[in-house]
Amino acid sequence: MEQANAVPLQSSRAERRASFQAQRVRAWILFLLPALVVYIAFMAWPLLNSLRLSFFTGSGYTPDHFVGFDNYRTLFTEPYYRDRFFNALGNTFVFFAIHMLVQNTLGLLFATLLATGLRGHNTYRTIIFIPATLAVLVTGFLWRLILNPQWGAINFGLKAVGLGAWARPWLGDPQVVLIVISLVSSWQWVGLPTMMLLAGLLAIPDELLEAARIDGASAWHVFWRIKIPLLAPVIGIVSILTFVGNFNAFDVVFAMTGPRGDPKYAADLIASFFYRTAIAGEHPVARPDMGLGAAVATCTFFILLAGVSLWLVFNRRNAEA
Repeated sequence: MEQANAVPLQSSRAERRASFQAQRVRAWILFLLPALVVYIAFMAWPLLNSLRLSFFTGSGYTPDHFVGFDNYRTLFTEPYYRDRFFNALGNTFVFFAIHMLVQNTLGLLFATLLATGLRGHNTYRTIIFIPATLAVLVTGFLWRLILNPQWGAINFGLKAVGLGAWARPWLGDPQVVLIVISLVSSWQWVGLPTMMLLAGLLAIPDELLEAARIDGASAWHVFWRIKIPLLAPVIGIVSILTFVGNFNAFDVVFAMTGPRGDPKYAADLIASFFYRTAIAGEHPVARPDMGLGAAVATCTFFILLAGVSLWLVFNRRNAEA
């Protein structure tokens, strides 16, 4: 009799458990559905449509003539597009390298200083982050005034301290214009890695740092042997965001040198090359071609995908080690 009653009881519990699991799955689906719809509508579909457009050509913003891989052949073999593309790609990598070297290194330095709780750290934190709140076009225009070769503050200051030989047309010299624009961009956005790295430093347990000091570790050893390894995930995220952001950088070049990255395309980035190829054209050399621009965007996507994938593989190997 007791066994007969136990079987329905166990069956009832199993049914309730199954019903609860089903309700939980439905709740998760309803919870994720709005985000999934937004992602598909504003990210996945535009990406797939861009890949599709790279196989078409035609006038306007909706190319309708299928040409297969002709856009890629044009991009990599015709002298004008080939030279402009690889020039812009090389400049973009230099742009990224300067940001990594200057922006993120300064961000780590500022974050380390702010984490020590130095006097007035809240004020310094605000000062460092303020440039990131400014519009890039406004920043570019202001720096064009500062870098003006005739009456700009930079050349005036150099002449005032006896370094007039260093004065030059900073945005008119092909050898330095890309470096100057990269430094201006690094100055504006240094606040973002600073805040992210500062949050990572503040999350390190004080007990761990105190134990290292009790064991006789110097401040330098604490920084390199404890803080940097624990900051590695944050540093990786900052590096990836810098990589992706720099390959989409357009406004700073447009504001400071125009859409061609003058002089002589010395500051031309992959995003400004895409703008001229797909939207603006470059009269009388080339007309706007959205299909060819989509090919440029597709190549950029695969470069970003390769870079992010390499970081994920490297990060996973470090986590498993």
